[in-house]
Amino acid sequence: METLPMPVGPSQIHKNYQHTGESACTTTSDTKPKTMAQGEPKLPAEPDLEKTFGLDGYLRTYETEIRRRYNCFRELVEQIQENEGGLEKFSRGYEQFGIHRQPDNSISMTEWAPGAAGVYLRGEFNNWQFEDKYAFSKGDFGRWHLKIPASSDGSCPIKHCSKLKLGIKLHNGDIVDRICPWAKMVARPENVPIFEQIYWDPPAEQVYKFRHPHPRQREDLKIYESHVGIASWEGKVATYRQFSQNVIPRIADLGYNAIQLMAVMEHAYYASFGYQVTSFFAASSRYGSPEELKELVDTAHSRGITVLLDVVHSHASKNTVDGLNQFDGTGSCYFHDGARGTHDLWDSRLFNYTQWEVLRFLLSNLRWWVEEYQFDGFRFDGVTSMLYHTHGMGHGFSGHYDEYFGLNTDTESLVYMMTANHMLHSLYPEFMVTVAEEVSGMPLLCRPLLEGGGGFDYRLAMAIPDVWIKVLKHTSDEDWNLDSIVHTLVNRRYAEKCIAYAESHDQALVGDKTIAFWLMDKEMYTHMSVLSGDNVVVDRGMALHKMIRLITIGLGGEAYLNFMGNEFGHPEWLDFPRVGNNESFHYARRQYNLADDKNLRYQFLNNFDRAMIQLDNKYKWLAHGQNYVSLKHQEDKVVVFERADTLLFIFNFHPSKSFTDYKVGVQIAGVYEIVLDSDAAEFGGHGRLDHSVKFHTHPEPWNNRANHIFVYIPSRTAIVLAKTG
Repeated sequence: METLPMPVGPSQIHKNYQHTGESACTTTSDTKPKTMAQGEPKLPAEPDLEKTFGLDGYLRTYETEIRRRYNCFRELVEQIQENEGGLEKFSRGYEQFGIHRQPDNSISMTEWAPGAAGVYLRGEFNNWQFEDKYAFSKGDFGRWHLKIPASSDGSCPIKHCSKLKLGIKLHNGDIVDRICPWAKMVARPENVPIFEQIYWDPPAEQVYKFRHPHPRQREDLKIYESHVGIASWEGKVATYRQFSQNVIPRIADLGYNAIQLMAVMEHAYYASFGYQVTSFFAASSRYGSPEELKELVDTAHSRGITVLLDVVHSHASKNTVDGLNQFDGTGSCYFHDGARGTHDLWDSRLFNYTQWEVLRFLLSNLRWWVEEYQFDGFRFDGVTSMLYHTHGMGHGFSGHYDEYFGLNTDTESLVYMMTANHMLHSLYPEFMVTVAEEVSGMPLLCRPLLEGGGGFDYRLAMAIPDVWIKVLKHTSDEDWNLDSIVHTLVNRRYAEKCIAYAESHDQALVGDKTIAFWLMDKEMYTHMSVLSGDNVVVDRGMALHKMIRLITIGLGGEAYLNFMGNEFGHPEWLDFPRVGNNESFHYARRQYNLADDKNLRYQFLNNFDRAMIQLDNKYKWLAHGQNYVSLKHQEDKVVVFERADTLLFIFNFHPSKSFTDYKVGVQIAGVYEIVLDSDAAEFGGHGRLDHSVKFHTHPEPWNNRANHIFVYIPSRTAIVLAKTG
């Protein structure tokens, strides 16, 4: 007999997404809200928009739409509370769905397959036979149930690490193989392209025990974007354990305080970079066991490092045998049917966020990675695709607010993300971090839900790497447009935090190049040795590589991200083994050995990255959102700005001109000293600056600052001065 309460699906809740000014999200608007579960604050009937409009007065024009979106979100949360007992309970679907060993060693299973005519379990435990005693019974609301008693000796009838499959019976009588959507582990036999479910239930003594707490939230995130599989210089798939032992110490040494792990959610196609997920609850087995991933996260926590998971809830792989597609034999189930359920550009399936069980599945997925693996937060992939019915394709986004508050916005997807943020930040307020990969600039996406926002903590500043690649590909050094570069670095929504980065994994993929390779190209093969003598290409490349990173972290946002290996100028591109490259691992690796070789110049770029990151650890300018650009001199190629009150950043991008006694403005009077110099010998520079010099301010206004100093700034050099007296 079905025991779960009858759901009131979002298909009923979100029955009318019209921009009318009235709430069109529920049929039970006069239902008295129930008491919220512990950790879930009761949502007010209306958002407090006064602060919102104080930050951006243009939003007042769209007040009706902002309120409508909030009401859709609030009423969905109230429906979950009324029908499921709250988000805390609703998001623990993994405790009932899927396969579970009970205290008496019997097995219970629940699956949601509304379009199926029948469901079977088969595997190594019954010699892969379809047997009536392993047929599920049909429950209510598309759910199916199976109970298998303990063996005669009292042991569990399904053994740890044995292989399983679900058989979905179609209405024409055929039975097709599927993998449980809630599978904790799947693996692929060697030389077989299809994954199989592995029953993961290790003995208690083999279950990893966490020893270290979640690091608390911090205001100065410096993220080391990582992919476990390529985290080795060898031509192979690296492991969770190798990452724990070899890479986390490097991250800690550099000073990064967060790791963003990509491609952990299982994906059948390695070259998809983890963005074609097939099993959402399974940690990728190609890197090791679930317990070894837990050890990785705990190792990072032991060093106070936050660990974010790259989560893909924007779409899913089209695989059927080992993915969610056509799980119950229909074109819908977890996805929209027809054209709305397919992303043509990505060749993937799109979730139906109006389905009650889809919401349970996705929200439970987030809880699973926090509860089971102790992740501290999430980077949500493809948020722009989720926000718009057009998925952002063919849309340039001029910045006019009509583009964000019109009919193109997909309210169902937005409400899902608002609900996810509400759940995560309510249940884990001390450590939770959420990041949106979002390029359109949707207003309020990174403002609190109670102010009418989307609830994310950060969005990626995706325009910054684009401008750097554009400059390096198409512009000579003499023609760099500093106005355009600086505008891109500072052009972000006020009071919405951004993560700045010069390059991420996107810029490293085959078909593109790392910044180092754009700057130095083939010279990196012949002139990166300290014994090879001077080379003008390498000299220029190393100088600009340091300056690009420093101005990006200095001016570009309230957090910073670096893709693994780029801290030392990783050469070439990233390309996974595939048919097109004869399954080669040559480019699917990170050559950390280059940074460790004292005969190579990569060490100097690595040293600079460490010094730059450690400087923010000391002065915490990322946590100080305000900055002031006092100078962008196009002819001199000089940029000057202040950050965190006591830091003065000075950049001379000119390829040949050095300036003696260059006059720069500074607001706060005092004595300043050099605390970072990109031209220092330890960073592979020419050592042209005397670090013992103290700079005393003069009380005469300059460039709209109350004081000024005189500095020597060599060509292609950046310096940071700090007030020390």
